[in-house]
Order: sequence, then C-alpha cells, then structure tokens
Amino acid sequence: MRIAQIAPLFEPVPPPLYGGTERIVSNLTEELVARGHEVTLFASGESRTTARLVPGRERSLRLDPAPLKSEIAAHLSMLDEVRQRADDFDILHFHLSHFQHFPFFEHIREKTVTTPHGRLDYVDLVGAYRRWPDFPMISISLRQRKPLPKANWVGNVYHGLPLDHYHVPPEPDRSGQPYLAFLGRLSRDKRPDRAVEIARRSGMQLRIAAKIGDGDRTYFHENIEPLIDGKQVVYLGEVGEEAKAKFLHEAAGLLFPIDWPEPFGLVVIEAMAFGTPVIAWNEGAMPEIVDEGVTGFVVESIDEAVERVGRLGGLDRARIRRTLEQRFSVPRMVDDYEAIYAAQVARLDGGLRAPLRAISGGPA
Repeated sequence: MRIAQIAPLFEPVPPPLYGGTERIVSNLTEELVARGHEVTLFASGESRTTARLVPGRERSLRLDPAPLKSEIAAHLSMLDEVRQRADDFDILHFHLSHFQHFPFFEHIREKTVTTPHGRLDYVDLVGAYRRWPDFPMISISLRQRKPLPKANWVGNVYHGLPLDHYHVPPEPDRSGQPYLAFLGRLSRDKRPDRAVEIARRSGMQLRIAAKIGDGDRTYFHENIEPLIDGKQVVYLGEVGEEAKAKFLHEAAGLLFPIDWPEPFGLVVIEAMAFGTPVIAWNEGAMPEIVDEGVTGFVVESIDEAVERVGRLGGLDRARIRRTLEQRFSVPRMVDDYEAIYAAQVARLDGGLRAPLRAISGGPA
C-alpha cells in the first residue's frame, strides 16, 4: 500500500526530547515500512526515518532558533506539497489536530484519515468540523471523541510503543533515594503543583523531568520554581531517551495528576513499559489507559493519591510490563491502523480491492 504520513512540524520525527505525537508517528511509520508498505513521511527536515522523507520545512518549529516563525505558513506550505503529490498515494494519514488540512483535501476526503492527537474541546472545532462532516476520523481514546460525538469516527487506535526499544533490566536500581517521577510538560494542565504536594505528604522525593514551553514560563516561574529545593523536589530539565528510561525504571511510581481532558497520555504507557506503576487523575482517557490495581491507580483527590503512594510497592512490575505488551505495543497499533487503511481503500475502490489483513481495528 502507498501511504502518506503527515506529521506536525513542531518537533522532528522522532523527537530528540519532548514530543508525543511525533514519536507515535515515527513508531507507526517505521513499522509500516518494515511490513513492506511504500511510505512517505511529510515532516521537518531533520527527521530520521526509513520511509521517504519530504521535508515540510528545514528545521522543526520548536528547535529552529529563528526569532520569527509562522507555524500557520509552514503547515500551509507542507499541505500544498501533500496536495500536489496526492495521486501518488492510496491513503493520506494526517496527524494534525485542528483540521487545517480539510479545505485542501475536501475533494478526496474519502482517501484520507485523520488522527487528532490533541484535545477536541476547543470552541471553534465543532463549527469547523460541521463544515466538513465527512472526513474520516480516528480517535486515540474513546474519551477524546466526547466533544465531537457525531464525527465520522472510523476507528479508535490506542498508541503503541516499540517493545524492543524499552528493554527492562531484571530489577531497578534501588540503591539511591526512592522517588516519585513527574514527566512531560510543566504546564498548568499537567498540575506539577499537585505532584509536589503528593510527594511531600508522602514523605517521598519528587524528580521532575519536563519541558518548559514558551507559553508555560510564567506559570513555571511563579508557581513551580519556588517549590524546587533540590532536595525533596528536584528539577532535571528535559531528558533524552536513554536518561528517560533510567528515570522511569528506577522510580517508585509516575505521578500524572492532570487537570484537563487528556486524550491519551503517552508518558503513562512509557512508565508501564518499564514496569513502573502510575497514579493518574480521573480525567480524560485515564480510566481507559490505566488498569486499576494492575498498572496503577486512578484517583480524584490529593488524599487518595497519597494513600495510593503507599500501595505502589504491592503492584507486580512484571505484570505491568506484560499488560503494556498486550495493550500498547507497536504491532497491535499498526495492525489496527492497517485494518482501517484497508477498509478505506476498499470503500474508495467500490469494494473491489480486498483488505490486506483479516484483522479488525479499534472500536469504531
């Protein structure tokens, strides 16, 4: 199958540091190539892939030091390039959250699928989708669909990780000070302040490995930086893949105390890949992703979270890893996407082309 993967231009594919969407696009692209598909990746120029790379711009937007950049212009230019090459593909898979590609591809919408990786409760998205209601959509959790329940959902595909990249040593190193981990982005939505309070009330050290985005700097400096003392609350900055593996594997647990409708939560399954249990807030997709009492706990208050910290040691880390392998692997994710692609191509061909695999995607 000839497949185009269209990634956002904010980070390279895969990202060297923070970047969940681009990491999933990389996982999907590389596995599709390994399965023999002809894949073209539209992404930033410093991306690394075994697919054919068509650069949307020379540098990713976040890593480009240029003082003045236009993310709108960059994405419009890339989308026009995709449109000019559209006849080269059987299916166009967009990973853009705000539907900016819809006007470009309305004439061939049946040839597209869109996986929005972000929240869908922005006030303007409902009206925008109402203008283009037939575009096939793929959610990353069933909860993500709530703001757009009547969209043309053709599948639900949970994220997957490449298991061979997440090697788990027999036992984590427990020789140092035990700690809880906070990983991701230091924003108000992610509620690192809750993580600090949970750690302090639990008598545990909190280690924070997180990005500070340009829009989050004021929040960080006013609300989080004063809480970092270098002893009980330690800030490590952004971490690369190797450091992240050690950081997660040696943690007693990951705190994910979010205060927004998280559509998936990639760092949650990254922790599970190392057998590390998760304490997550009952927001967004967390009840779908965390198996209560198996891979972690879903809570609704600081008090509940503190109580669950005391129960983390009773969870079986090997079972957490096995659950991850069953539910959130790259092969399972790509099986689901392949099935959706095949169904879309079959519809486009009037049912004349048989599906590639006798498998079913995620629940529609």
